[in-house]
Order: sequence, then C-alpha cells, then structure tokens
Amino acid sequence: MADDDAKKEGEGDTYIIKKIKKGGGHHGGAWKVAYADFVTAMMAFFLLLWLLNVSTDEQLNAISNYFDPTHPKVSDSTSGAGGVLGGLSVAPEGAMVTTVQPLTPQQPSRATIQKQGKGQTDGEAEEKRKAEEKKLEEAKNALEQAILEVPELAALAESLIIDMTPEGLRIQIIDDDEEPMFASGSAQMFQKTRLLLGTIAGIIEPLPNDISVRGHTDSSGYAPGAEYTNWELSADRANASRKGLEDFGFPPERINNVVGKADREHLNPDDPTDSQNRRISIILLRDEIVNPLPEGEEGMGVSGEGGEGEGSGSSGSSLPGPSQPPPIGTFRKTPGAVEFP
Repeated sequence: MADDDAKKEGEGDTYIIKKIKKGGGHHGGAWKVAYADFVTAMMAFFLLLWLLNVSTDEQLNAISNYFDPTHPKVSDSTSGAGGVLGGLSVAPEGAMVTTVQPLTPQQPSRATIQKQGKGQTDGEAEEKRKAEEKKLEEAKNALEQAILEVPELAALAESLIIDMTPEGLRIQIIDDDEEPMFASGSAQMFQKTRLLLGTIAGIIEPLPNDISVRGHTDSSGYAPGAEYTNWELSADRANASRKGLEDFGFPPERINNVVGKADREHLNPDDPTDSQNRRISIILLRDEIVNPLPEGEEGMGVSGEGGEGEGSGSSGSSLPGPSQPPPIGTFRKTPGAVEFP
C-alpha cells in the first residue's frame, strides 16, 4: 500500500539531463602572427633609433649619398648589375681591386711638387740628399766647435752628444747628477740649460730643416698613485725646451713635433736609473722624412729603419708618412665614385 502511494507521487516529476562539453576549442592562432610582426617592427624601430643616435653627421651624409639617385656616379650604371653600386663592392677587403676615385684627393708633398716642377731625376735627388747630408755634417762640426769656444759651456761639452741618425742630425743634451739640466722632478730649467739651447738655436736656425724635440726620463718614478708621472714630466721638459729655442729666435713654424717619451728609450738600457737616460733630444729632420714621396718613387725614399734609441725601429713621433686611405668619418659628396672604407 505504501509502494503504490510512492509511485503515484513520482509520476508527475520531470528530470532534465545537462551535458557539459569540456575543452571548448580555440579561436585560431592568427593573433600570434600579428603580435610577432608587431614585436619585430618595434625591434627594428628601436634599432634604427640607436643607429641614428650613434652615427656621426659624416656617416649619415655618406649613407645619404649612397642612396641618392642623383649622385653622378651612382646614377650612371656602368655594369650589368644595374644596381645602386653599379657592380662595385662596398667592402674593399677581400674584393677585387677597383679603379674608383678616393673620396679625399691625395695632396702631393712639397718634395714631389719640386721634383715634378723641375723635372728632377734620380741622380738629382741623390745629389740633393748628399748636399743635405753635407749641411747636417757642417752643422754638427759648427755646434761642437761653438760649445768648446764658449767658456760657460765648455764644462757641458761632455753632456752633449751629436750624431747622425736615419731621421737626421740628432743633438742630445744629457743630464748629470752634478750638472743637472732641470730641477729634480720638474720642468724648470737652469740658466746654463737655456744658454746651451740658445747656442743650439743659433747653429741650426740657418738650416732649412724642421726639428723634433723629445724629452726622456730615467725609470725613477713618482710615488704610487701620483697623478704626475714620467710621461707628463718628459712632455713638459720637451715643451720647455721648445720654448727655450723659440726665445732665442728659432722659427716656431719649423717645430715639427714635441714628444714626451718618458722612460721608453734609455740611452743606457743596462741601468734604467742612470742619469744619462734623462735627456732632451733635438733632431734636425731630413727633408725625405718631413716630405715623403709617394710609394714607388725612387731616389727619395727613407733608408734604414730610422728611429731614436738603441735597438728601436720606431721613433715614436707623429711624423707624416706615405699617403694613407682617408679615415672613417670624412665622407663628403664628390663628383667621383662612392667608396666606403
């Protein structure tokens, strides 16, 4: 009786079954491609901003010329490539040699102009070199004689070394503990040093050669951590000697360079602290050093490995050398071809 009542009560109920689908799928991956393109574009944009920030005006000008269709050489394609470069290579290293005109015209030296203007032959160049050698030798003898004739300088005769080097006539004023040229650790020269420089200026002034003034020290350094070192000391002493020569009438325009060598070229390498290593060198430079001819010219080249100091193959000076390619950062729009170093 109870079961029948339960069936009657359940006959009116309705049951709803809901099916839940798991893993509703995706809406496609096109947005990922768009996002990747956006990130790539932003990276390229910031890279462009960085390049514009670090590039100089000259480099930007060169890039502008490179893409300028009105450039006389770029717009005239001379090869089958038909491109902007006209078949030329951007990088000279590893490429075939081209006959493009350099951006910076190479200026001939004074010696080259003289040789071309006068039709100078190799024999005439050799005679010119011998004449210059003779004048330097005469200056050497005149200076040695003048030192002996001046009583105040006779005591310093042993402190003067005059010799011929591949660079020219070298006059070295050697320091001595008993007869120092400068105050210890200072560029303040004594009166006898000024008098000696005056004598040297009077002998070398009539000659046409430019000079190089170089200061040297021994290896006795300053206290650790000192801001003033042998480099500053040697440079200051060389500059003081330059001023001393000019005070006695030596032409300033004939000062080719003033160099501080510190203790890098000892006169007595066996004893780095020897007083002889403290010296001032005045070099009457040969004309072929000051005015070198282009490579390939005969009769005017520099012979030997010229340099100052024993065993040294380099003088350490900033003497002009043979023609070199223009440095990076000197680009200008020219009527010739565009060439990038």
